Amino acid sequence: MTALLESPSVPSDPGARKAGRSWRPVLWTLPPVLVVLLIAVYPIVRVLLESTETKSGRGIGTWAKVLGEESFRNALWRTVTIAVSSTAGCVVLGTFLAIVLAFVPFPGSQVVGRLIDSVLTLPSFLVTLAFTFLYGTAGAVNALIDRITGGTQPVLDFLSTPWGVILAEVTFFTPFVVRPLLAAFAQLPREQLDVASSLGASPWRVLRQVVLPEAWPALAAGGSLALLLTLNEFGIVLFTGAKGVITLPALIYTRGIVTFDLPGAAVLASVQVLLSLSLYLGYRLLFARLTGARKES
Repeated sequence: MTALLESPSVPSDPGARKAGRSWRPVLWTLPPVLVVLLIAVYPIVRVLLESTETKSGRGIGTWAKVLGEESFRNALWRTVTIAVSSTAGCVVLGTFLAIVLAFVPFPGSQVVGRLIDSVLTLPSFLVTLAFTFLYGTAGAVNALIDRITGGTQPVLDFLSTPWGVILAEVTFFTPFVVRPLLAAFAQLPREQLDVASSLGASPWRVLRQVVLPEAWPALAAGGSLALLLTLNEFGIVLFTGAKGVITLPALIYTRGIVTFDLPGAAVLASVQVLLSLSLYLGYRLLFARLTGARKES
């Protein structure tokens, strides 16, 4: 009777119970680790292996060939310049819009904020189509200018240049800077702003010495995200720049899909991944430094 009442599922040895508890975190961690290995690590490893494929076996011949091509150097330089220029535009425009929406009350400010948020839900090619309808050689703006001036040649013809890509990317990625800044501004104590104003500080001084120092982490986060997204952007370049603007993502598409040069495309993709990971690491170090400086102060 006593044996029937004892539970066989509960070990009587404390060491066995402790060992069972020590395995539970491992069992809970194993599924997400496997998912990460499957969807993130495996594709990167597969691309790296593909980049070492040569006609005679595995080696670095494909790397030496691709990295020595002028098309790669031009695409790399254009990718970096477009990403940096677009990010600078997003930071300037996004900071201005966030300051206006947060501290300059005007009728319809909530509607403007909702419209900015709605851009985050749209695919990037919609912005490029809108730019084509507005600023294309046969777009509405050129048609209006021709009607006013009586000209026959389009005045605006910049969509197929890097400037067209930069303008489209600034338009599309600025909300990624605005939203973190608005969240940071909402956490600012209003009493601190009122005290600074009551002491005779001008609005520009309050903005420069009180508001912006508190918003640096949010600005760094938004700017880093915009830089990462513009660095890897393909849809805007494809629709807006067409064949006139070749960035690394566009060159990867050409080598892998058009010419079916998979090893060459894998080399370019590896360089793109290296750039993205380096940027992410730099962002993490910058964010840790900014947050650490705020805690010390």
